[in-house]
Amino acid sequence: MKKIIARLALALAGTAFASAASATVLSFDDLAPNQALPSNYGGLDWSASDWSTFQTNDPYNAHSGDTSIITGFGDTDAMTVIGLGDGMTFQGAWFSGLDGANVAFEMLYQGRVVALSATLDPSSTPTFLSSGYSGLVDQVMVLAGAYQDDFAMDDFTFAAAVPEPASAPLLLAGLCALGVVARRRPRQAR
Repeated sequence: MKKIIARLALALAGTAFASAASATVLSFDDLAPNQALPSNYGGLDWSASDWSTFQTNDPYNAHSGDTSIITGFGDTDAMTVIGLGDGMTFQGAWFSGLDGANVAFEMLYQGRVVALSATLDPSSTPTFLSSGYSGLVDQVMVLAGAYQDDFAMDDFTFAAAVPEPASAPLLLAGLCALGVVARRRPRQAR
């Protein structure tokens, strides 16, 4: 019994830590430049947004490869919404562009704003803007106000929902407690 519980605990802990480490990075390099972003690109919902691909051109430099995405001239913040399905964790993305564009993320879950990232003033050197939030998100909006056409975004990073970091240790502690109880029972029966 003890060996079965120990093996189960190791398997569950390994699964929890392995899934927490896997993230998806959308680099946009598999798309041709100057085209509208497909509405289901990368398994996400881009249909409410107005993103298009862009070939690297100073100061709109890609973080990786040669392609990033941009919004159109005159777009609004509402035209940058990216749907993440039923809920995922969102790590952030890389930005470059004109000084003063000042981008930030607004993250929503089930119609409610759950977090707002720090603000980044991009430059020609791509810089990572972290979401700063580890909870579930089903929509991300890129905020830049009137400066929507002054930045490029690359390497959009997200992951499937995983158990909270405290879940694995709690599970392991519970299994250990079960092992202790199971081990003591036969001794008391004697």
